Amino acid sequence: MQLMEKFLFKIAKKWIAGDTIDDALLSAKTAYQTGRHAIVNKLGEYHTSKKQIQNTIEDYQKIANSFRKWKIRGAISVKPTQIGLSISQRQCYKNLEEIIRRTRNAHVFIWLDMESSEHTDETIELYSSFFSKYERLGIALQANLKRTEDDLNHLIGIGAKIRLVKGAYKEKSTISFRSREDVDKNYIRLMNTLFKKGNEFAIASHDEKMIKKAKSLSKKFPRKFEFQLLKGIREDLKFELVKEKFVVSDYIPYGTNWLAYSIRRIKERKRNILLLGSSLVQLQRV
Repeated sequence: MQLMEKFLFKIAKKWIAGDTIDDALLSAKTAYQTGRHAIVNKLGEYHTSKKQIQNTIEDYQKIANSFRKWKIRGAISVKPTQIGLSISQRQCYKNLEEIIRRTRNAHVFIWLDMESSEHTDETIELYSSFFSKYERLGIALQANLKRTEDDLNHLIGIGAKIRLVKGAYKEKSTISFRSREDVDKNYIRLMNTLFKKGNEFAIASHDEKMIKKAKSLSKKFPRKFEFQLLKGIREDLKFELVKEKFVVSDYIPYGTNWLAYSIRRIKERKRNILLLGSSLVQLQRV
């Protein structure tokens, strides 16, 4: 197990900034200096300790209030279960309200990450409650879930800002698309809807086929959108997108809880290992 952890850490350190806030901010500054924005996420989920939750809230406040000082254009991305959803929806609501209150003056955009399907309804309810009061707020939707088309249309109806991902959680076949082909078809279907009717959104994928499709749709349906890719993945592609004047954001996780996150990233798409390898080769050429 220790050998496996050492191997995974060698991989993880390419897509995780490090253990500390300063590590995350340094990675964000590097991204910004190459023409990209940054989305910082503190690793960790399913917190039930009030001290741990409060530390997470304070970390997000410090990050948000440091962007200007570090000369970074950045956002934060929050998992509902790391700020109290595992205790109660009411507790999560209270803590998200505190994060917004503490970061409002910094004018920082906040993304709500989407977790496993058992929390989808609660996360959408949480988002809907706050979006009417704080418009610098976005929510992730997962293309691997069969319900997402309905969720997307509902959220577009209220003007929501959406990050479209493929999905990183293993779900039952009754509620999810299991094959890569079916997930891809649904992703393209949802992406078409976003370009035709969406307000402001993000195409969060390393899949070049999806990115090419988004570029094609953007010519027909000019929209305010951005590409979001994980730190350390497809650096060559990010460079090309920036060169073509698209908005690109690096998703930058940091923290000591890297193992579970990395395993999920690998399971999400085994192709991530190949993409990471390709990125490392590209970096060696620079």
